[in-house]
Amino acid sequence: MRRLIVNADDLGYDRVVNEDIFRFIEAGSVTSATILTNGPAVEAAVARLQDFPRASFGVHLNVTEFPPLTRGAVLDALCDESGALATGWVKKLALSGATRDAVFQEWCAQVERALDLRVPVSHLDSHHHVHTHPALFAVFKRVQLRFNIRKARLRRNIFNIGRRRPAIRAATTAWNAAFTTIVPTQTTNAFTEFATLYERVVAGCPWTGTVELMCHPGSPLFTDETRLLEGDWRGVLGRDVAMISYLDL
Repeated sequence: MRRLIVNADDLGYDRVVNEDIFRFIEAGSVTSATILTNGPAVEAAVARLQDFPRASFGVHLNVTEFPPLTRGAVLDALCDESGALATGWVKKLALSGATRDAVFQEWCAQVERALDLRVPVSHLDSHHHVHTHPALFAVFKRVQLRFNIRKARLRRNIFNIGRRRPAIRAATTAWNAAFTTIVPTQTTNAFTEFATLYERVVAGCPWTGTVELMCHPGSPLFTDETRLLEGDWRGVLGRDVAMISYLDL
């Protein structure tokens, strides 16, 4: 059986992103979304969740954009002059124990805010995939244990056509194996971007199992992807495919 979770990232980012995500959920093209609980439009997003009982809603853990929910000297050092978390710092800095502890406290605060807003948290992933950074692996697992959230997103393991990097593929396979077993975690069989799977199917590449596709409705950086979502993509990927959410995993 082939099954798809189409997860829209960045719910709560702004009004346009919220509206487009909910539009695609209503249309049946998106089955799940993850929420930036430190995003400026999070309360407006949460107010509509009850309209979509079959969709799953997770927390999009974030330490690379918008002001954090917690403060302190370590986390303040990761922010720009406006007080917002700086994009890209994870790749540039050595992550000390103090930094990892600060990220843990911030991620916990973000999950707690979701729970305070009565979000039925189904799963976890992260903004800019920072939970797949090796130094944050244990931090993410601590968050899972604290809140007993056992469903989460894998590291991307379906790649663009022509990308042949055996070392990266081997490292991804090892990371995903550890991710699912250290603090047992339910995941899909595979994860990739919406446009990547679409491209591969058009090129004749088969796919099987349960796959999560990430998408970004409403983002000006993903207009081509949004156009694909608005088209007959289900006819391309296969009308025998079951559309599910993290509630069904």
